[in-house]
Amino acid sequence: MRSTLTFSSRGALSELLIDALTGPPVDSFEADAARIANILACSPDILHDDDAQLSLFLMYSVHYGSITQFDAEWEWNPGLIRVRGILEAAMEVALRAAVQPPVAPDATADAVAEYLFALTAPTPGPSLSRFMAKSATVEQAREFLVLRSVYTLREADPHSWAIPRLTGRAKAALVEIQADEYGGGRPQRIHAEIFARAMRGAGLDATYATHIDAVPPILLASHNMMSLFGLHRRLRGAIVGHLAAFEMTSSLPNRGYADGFRRLGFGDEVTEYFDEHVEADAVHEQIAGRDLAGALVESEPELLNDVIFGAAACLLVDDMVADDIREAWEHGHSALRVATPLGGA
Repeated sequence: MRSTLTFSSRGALSELLIDALTGPPVDSFEADAARIANILACSPDILHDDDAQLSLFLMYSVHYGSITQFDAEWEWNPGLIRVRGILEAAMEVALRAAVQPPVAPDATADAVAEYLFALTAPTPGPSLSRFMAKSATVEQAREFLVLRSVYTLREADPHSWAIPRLTGRAKAALVEIQADEYGGGRPQRIHAEIFARAMRGAGLDATYATHIDAVPPILLASHNMMSLFGLHRRLRGAIVGHLAAFEMTSSLPNRGYADGFRRLGFGDEVTEYFDEHVEADAVHEQIAGRDLAGALVESEPELLNDVIFGAAACLLVDDMVADDIREAWEHGHSALRVATPLGGA
């Protein structure tokens, strides 16, 4: 799960970060990095900006510790935090501008849950899970695992930042969900570990971030958005809303993904992860809607709009990700940023 890989930069800031983070903190880092970050903050589409999203991913990775070549002394370096804040502010502005949720419900647990279930209800038309179930090729299925690996090999970690920021019923609900994500005390049942077995079963390297150069910026933005929400206490409503929407839109798609992998002849070591989420997330969505998001709003009504924002942002970015992948495949193209041979079958 831990990586000692060297990343390819995608621009001036990510190049500077890769060089800096592999050594101890230096005072000379901040000036150049801040200048470049200010330029990237003016990007016309920061969610699809390669350099901005890889840079955020690299800076957040110091908190997660999954890239061992990065010196841990950088984690709370004031210069690095200031540079990260420039990009975070631009990303939050872009997300809030893009999200147009309906009128907010009453600040009660039942009203919030009803609102979130309506917001996340399945819609007709093309979807990535339907494509996977009926049309995807073996190579596209393996690409899907690579693309999902950015988050899923760290599954649940971004949302866990919220645990110490909550109290009472909402905190208990989040811990209940996260305990299941982490295997209920059984290391072999940690969802990230089950996904790693799926990757290995499909002949893929499951070392974290092995495939990062092949991942488009919107996939990095999806993970970065969770880290942004989770690492800022003022955005605890947004990370709760994100998790609620994430769980509410998981069960049915995972059924389609499992059906697709079975259709292509993959065995239980690959389909287990998706089968697990068909059942687990059907339970999680009930807890997340009422006992987590609903209870949080009842105890802190001022967080209502951020809960809705987090849920809507989750749906927006996840739709961008899914649409980009599906459209590439429908046109006979790879969904990877770089056409990379994925190794054995």
